[in-house]
Amino acid sequence: MATIKIKQTKSRIGAPKDQKRTLDALGLTKMHRVVEHEDTPAIRGLIRKVNHLVTVVE
Repeated sequence: MATIKIKQTKSRIGAPKDQKRTLDALGLTKMHRVVEHEDTPAIRGLIRKVNHLVTVVE
């Protein structure tokens, strides 16, 4: 299955708790870190929830 790389580009400070938990679920704990996940609809949904804090690296 295809993989997707996600990079946190903005700070989680000031974000609501549910968005912080979403970043934790994606494995993003610090800015400018890149994580790699399987490209599934569930992961796409998590990315969509915090799309203002992350970018997808191709």
